[in-house]
Amino acid sequence: MPKAKITNEEALAFHLDPTPGKWEVQATVPMTTQRDLSLAYSPGVAVPCEAIAENPETAYDYTNKGNLVAVISNGTAVLGLGNLGALGSKPVMEGKSVLFKRFADVNSIDIELDTEDPDEFCNAVRLMGPTFGGINLEDIKAPECFIIEQRLKEEMDIPVFHDDQHGTAVICAAGLLNALKISGKKIEDVKIVLNGAGAAGIACIELLKAMGARHENCIVCDTKGVIYQGRTEGMNQWKSAHAITTELRSLEDAMKGADVFLGVSVKGAVTQDMVASMADNPVIFAMANPDPEITPEEAHEVRVDAIVATGRSDYPNQVNNVLGFPYLFRGALDIHARAINDEMKIACAHALANLAREDVPDEVAMAYGKSLTFGRDYIIPTPFDPRLIHRIPPAVARAGMDTGAARRPIIDMDAYELSLKSRMDPTASILRGLNARARSAQRRMIFAEGDDPRVLRAAVTYQRSGFGKAMVVGRADEVKQKLEAAGLADAVRELEVINAANTQHLDVYKSFLYKRLQRKGFDQKDIHRLAARDRHVFSALMLAHGHGDGLVTGATRKSAHVMDRIGHVFDADAAHGAAGVTALLHKGKIVLIGDTLVHEWPDENDLANIAERAAAVARHMGLEPRVAFVSFSTFGYPVSERAEKMHLAPDVLAARGVDFEFEGEMTVDVALNAHQQAGYPFSRLTGPANILIVPARHSASISTKLMQEMGGATVIGPILSGIDKPIQICSTGATANDILNMAVLASCDIG
Repeated sequence: MPKAKITNEEALAFHLDPTPGKWEVQATVPMTTQRDLSLAYSPGVAVPCEAIAENPETAYDYTNKGNLVAVISNGTAVLGLGNLGALGSKPVMEGKSVLFKRFADVNSIDIELDTEDPDEFCNAVRLMGPTFGGINLEDIKAPECFIIEQRLKEEMDIPVFHDDQHGTAVICAAGLLNALKISGKKIEDVKIVLNGAGAAGIACIELLKAMGARHENCIVCDTKGVIYQGRTEGMNQWKSAHAITTELRSLEDAMKGADVFLGVSVKGAVTQDMVASMADNPVIFAMANPDPEITPEEAHEVRVDAIVATGRSDYPNQVNNVLGFPYLFRGALDIHARAINDEMKIACAHALANLAREDVPDEVAMAYGKSLTFGRDYIIPTPFDPRLIHRIPPAVARAGMDTGAARRPIIDMDAYELSLKSRMDPTASILRGLNARARSAQRRMIFAEGDDPRVLRAAVTYQRSGFGKAMVVGRADEVKQKLEAAGLADAVRELEVINAANTQHLDVYKSFLYKRLQRKGFDQKDIHRLAARDRHVFSALMLAHGHGDGLVTGATRKSAHVMDRIGHVFDADAAHGAAGVTALLHKGKIVLIGDTLVHEWPDENDLANIAERAAAVARHMGLEPRVAFVSFSTFGYPVSERAEKMHLAPDVLAARGVDFEFEGEMTVDVALNAHQQAGYPFSRLTGPANILIVPARHSASISTKLMQEMGGATVIGPILSGIDKPIQICSTGATANDILNMAVLASCDIG
């Protein structure tokens, strides 16, 4: 599978559009009336101020402190780039902030401190302590990071956590627990070699020792070789703590007979000879980024019994900090913790290890395009496993409560786990799953409108993202000119540009089209004009003849016109069961609406067909369908001839014996609001609907566009369902990203 390519221009554009940076602040309370303002600020705000002054603990009740983490750096060790300074580190810290929100619903603010003086840094952070529920230190060079973290932990009464140290250590420990289980070894018996005595390396070895590894069995190496008792060159107090009595002096010597290698050093630090010299069933965690100390392929060439992990997402067993820090802080914040201690980190490691041993949910396997089963190539959970949010924080919280770190213990852990599940944003995992499936499918995608810069940007991104081959219909000189104007001149040679003038298949296409249309008033000249000059028809003919695997069009012409043109080549009408389903993504929820494209005024049988099409789309997206036939009436009241078909459509589905939930007719609030649904205990829906079948195409259009413009919903679709080949039609107002999303849907053959 090809690796995704990201250009400098794309990376800069991502951080520039739609607004500079990666996050913004939104109010969580109404701020529209004078009364709202009076409550939010003066005079109403005085009441919680006085309450907090009298009892500081209530700050967790009346402010956002309990769900707010500061990501703080001075930029002295930014990724693998070195000392970029405080301002140079800001994109990374913003990125860390949005990861907190994405994975654990923790609000986070990045703060960059322009000082390399540990005293100044500590004073600044300590003085900001009342604002936050926790401090995440990031990208601070060693040994200052040790000094800063230790001092702040002593001076502050909220969790202070240097993720470069402990985040890596926790995930490494989780993977090692499982690797040792598979190899039949115990942590207290194994010989461990660590290469890299910086922040992450020292934290890894300290945590493993806290979990049972013996000091004398752990050999730590740096650029000058083994850290041994009596060594003076390149030493500091943190290295000295791990010096052992040994005659070994080099990494090569240390690796002989070793059970475990941990690398947080540099590319190529480990040779195949070193791996060959290790004990049976060796465990190799080559975690240098972006390139490991030794690749899994190189290690397995000499040791097929090796269990290998890296820091990279394109290899099995990725040691990824995002598996740790969001959930550690989630658990710590929810008990109003004073600190994140070793017991909480160890609990996190054990919870991650245990999760990897369980059966993997279907949606995770679907997202990664392969079956994941506990074993040598799956010892660490994947970052997009939906169980992480409700499995890891409770384990952390329990450990915090057991060790006295909690200010406010959780009484009902079952209720806590349910509340964590509700924090999950299903839309992100759905989109991630679709992208992974598209990358696995490697479809040749036809982009019909190569004269539009948005389409060209989407085509370039499709190919560079590793989804497959992008085929653009257009004139080569025009495509070249527009790519250059869009700053994508280097992509000219990457795309395959096709038009009627240079294809060898035009006669075959015209013959096929004439047979379809000769009794519908089209003569040979009409057929030539359609096949040779209409890009929508030409692209559809390419698809029909297997000269591409999917088609995206509609960015330059109205959907009705595009549907008419596609209908010349495919049976894409209501009579043949086609339907359009639009996905609305908003505030962590996803709702499908149908029919938004094909049926002008469907009857009850058409509505039932649309429901079945929408249910199939939902399942392709990893959702279990719950269909509501919506109207302005609920279960027969008020009575209306217009609502009658919505009342009858569920009976049609019942007669067909479909295998998904459905109900109707009902108003939208009853369909989507669990509290409103409770008023109808006889309803067949077990929860809020995720598919709304509306009375007509005009109501579908109004609903989706209103949600998009007024509600700020992300709209994907309409997804064209019920056609023999994967075709997706964008709207004329689609952005390049919208067009790319439609290409991904076509690639996954959702429809």
